[in-house]
Amino acid sequence: MRAATVADWRPALAPAIVLRHDRARDADLLLLPERVVVLKGGAGTIVGLCDGTRSVRDIVDELAERFPGSSVTTDVPAFLERLRMEGWLR
Repeated sequence: MRAATVADWRPALAPAIVLRHDRARDADLLLLPERVVVLKGGAGTIVGLCDGTRSVRDIVDELAERFPGSSVTTDVPAFLERLRMEGWLR
């Protein structure tokens, strides 16, 4: 049996963390227990796909289809891993 890879991971927001869109700022936000993180660029779109059912590979494939020519293959897994290291994704 092969070891699970980052591509197989099915990320989801950690408990008590919520993704919201702030219309006043026109920005996606991560609401943490005692902190708000403003997501820039396509970060909110990426986090929005982290529902625990899609693998990182699925997320990358979907974003590559939506945004042809972008560097999602390398950027998205690294971004998601940073969020996991912060404890925001499980």
